[in-house]
Amino acid sequence: MEKYFNARVGFYVFLVFAGPYVLFGTGQLEDYSIDTAAPMEEREREALYSGIQGFVGKWWNGSDLYPDPCGWTPIQGVSCDLVNGSWYVSALNIGPVYDNSLRCSSNAEFTHHVFDLYYLKSLSFYNCFTQNTLTLTKLNWDKLANNLETLEFRSNPGLTGEIPATFGTLKSLQSLVLLQNGLQGQLPTEMGNLVNLKRLVIAGNRLAGRIPAALGSLSKLLILDLNRNSLTGSVPSTFGNLTSLLKLDLSGNELEGKLPVEIGNLRNLTLLDLSGNKFSGGLPRSLQEMVSLKEMSLSENPIGADLGGIQWENLEDLEFLDLSNAGLTGKIPDSITELKSLRFLGLVNNSLSGNISPRFQYMPCISALYLSGNNFTGEIGFPASFYGRMGSRFRASENPNLCSSAGGIMTARNVVPVGVKPCRKEKGSSSAPDIDSIGRISLGDWNENSHFVASWGVTISGFRAKEMAILLVWIMVL
Repeated sequence: MEKYFNARVGFYVFLVFAGPYVLFGTGQLEDYSIDTAAPMEEREREALYSGIQGFVGKWWNGSDLYPDPCGWTPIQGVSCDLVNGSWYVSALNIGPVYDNSLRCSSNAEFTHHVFDLYYLKSLSFYNCFTQNTLTLTKLNWDKLANNLETLEFRSNPGLTGEIPATFGTLKSLQSLVLLQNGLQGQLPTEMGNLVNLKRLVIAGNRLAGRIPAALGSLSKLLILDLNRNSLTGSVPSTFGNLTSLLKLDLSGNELEGKLPVEIGNLRNLTLLDLSGNKFSGGLPRSLQEMVSLKEMSLSENPIGADLGGIQWENLEDLEFLDLSNAGLTGKIPDSITELKSLRFLGLVNNSLSGNISPRFQYMPCISALYLSGNNFTGEIGFPASFYGRMGSRFRASENPNLCSSAGGIMTARNVVPVGVKPCRKEKGSSSAPDIDSIGRISLGDWNENSHFVASWGVTISGFRAKEMAILLVWIMVL
């Protein structure tokens, strides 16, 4: 048995070290691997090498470093598809995403070779054009019209100039991301031709002018993000046609006018962020039709609305609602307290009035409630358990006619309204002393009430009596 085992082990060792030579002959294993791999047209290979060299520098010698870029010597950031028995480049990603990613040189340039990769589906540049400038308008984008599905330029401050109108020829495009670059000018109307587009992100640039109404024809769009530009004018009513939209972010622009009634058609929308603009004219009643909303921010706009015109209870999935600095008037409608999923409510720096409803304490998910800087009146009557749950995430300061029955007491477990004055008690009424007053009670006061201390079954006198009494009151308050 032992001889059989040793012989078997020896046979396996022989196969590992000598097998390739027996099967293919000396030096033939590597050649066999190359010969049996799918071919790549020389024109395709040279277009890839030259295109990458334009970005990373002349030092990069692709033919030596990666003789089989779609086979046994793959390039990080390059993907290939097999078409009619040959390899073709399908994705090219340039930028420091991974340690071994292709990185742009300080004089990176966009050569024509990239547009000879006719089967290219995805093209992405991250933190590439930083020291040198690049404009996109003079490039032959129409050559990629048949296959390009994803085009991304992220964090390229040297990417300047206008968005080329020829982007409108990329009719297979599903995702266009131009994020945190230096692009200027207006959004081209031709972008309305991108009928297969599902994601359009042109945020953090220097775009100006109006939003083209033609964008309303992108019926497959799921994400539209144009935040942090200098766009002007109103929101096109054609946006009501974007019924597949899940996210709409137009924040941080200079948009103005009334919100279109048609915005209520976006019943699949989960995020609406229009903050930091100049919208006015009130809130359209159609907002109550956006039943899938989870997050809504209209803060930092002179909207000047009364909240009572909307049936807020319809938005039962709403978790985040920020209407701060929006010129709001009137009272907080009870329908807002019926939002069972709401976690965050911001109404800071408006002109809201009336009492703060005690019904807020019964909202099961509320964890942040900001009501400072309004004209609320009356008494806040929330229990200590509510303040304990909210902690510092409840704010109602800068409401001159608002008071708290808790009197601003802070304990180890509860934080009650900071900046809200205590309510005045009628003469003869009793309430727990606040912590600051405890230290001011004289020894004589405690001696006069020594029966209170004695009722605890403890005999104390002098200075220790005062200390013990203070401790007992602390216990009662806590």
